[in-house]
Amino acid sequence: MFDQINRNEVLSQVFNSDNFKNLTRALIYFVIGLILIRLTVAIVQKITRKRVSRQSSMIVNKIISYSGMTVLLFVVLSELGVNVTALLGAAGILGIALGVASQKSIGNMVSGFFLLSEKPFEVGDAVKINGQVGSVMDVDLLAVKIKTFDNMLVRIPNEVIISNEVINITRFPLRRLDTAFTVAYGTDLTTLEATLRALALEIPLILDEPDPFFLIKDFTERGITLTYGVWFLKENYADVKNAIAKAILSKLDELDMKIPYPRFTISTDQGEPR
Repeated sequence: MFDQINRNEVLSQVFNSDNFKNLTRALIYFVIGLILIRLTVAIVQKITRKRVSRQSSMIVNKIISYSGMTVLLFVVLSELGVNVTALLGAAGILGIALGVASQKSIGNMVSGFFLLSEKPFEVGDAVKINGQVGSVMDVDLLAVKIKTFDNMLVRIPNEVIISNEVINITRFPLRRLDTAFTVAYGTDLTTLEATLRALALEIPLILDEPDPFFLIKDFTERGITLTYGVWFLKENYADVKNAIAKAILSKLDELDMKIPYPRFTISTDQGEPR
């Protein structure tokens, strides 16, 4: 009986103590704060979805999330009795120390600002960066994340991007596919050019305008190197590439025009060819 009274008194003191009240308020603030941050992000995302690019919308959402979580953290710590002013001073000193120790990160952040202002690509674009080809998934102040076409994630630091060549494959709606191949000497190039120009009209995915591109590129030991280019909508790349390769081989076969291939002569020790 006496022990039960003591336990009730202890529990009463705990639940009535200022510390417990502060902890409860801090927990309530934290839950409400998280809900408000997520609600704000959802509203802003809905408003900006049709007005700005995916990249700009993503950056705005990150700023709101990071800023909201920072403010919420200080509110919760203040409610728990933590000296926020001293914490800010310590955070400033720690930030300076980390900044000096991580100059690479600072360089990436500076490069990130240049990328965000220059906008050489946006989220969803297909790009080639430092030998890596893929679709841009995320752009932030430290790095760019791309998803390769064989479904791998590649993280490229902004400092690497800003100092290397960047190719935006899908920036413009139209693309030209160039196919290089070699024909034997003696081939009627006039007939071949007319055939290939007419070929473009037979494939629905190839655009009528601009006109197909035909170039006599070089004369080599194997034969005459040609380049044949057609225009198409960027989303049809794979279908057009396959269709063009099959169609060129078919037309060359119809015209009895051969693609030369390397030949080798193997001789015996006596110098007699085999």
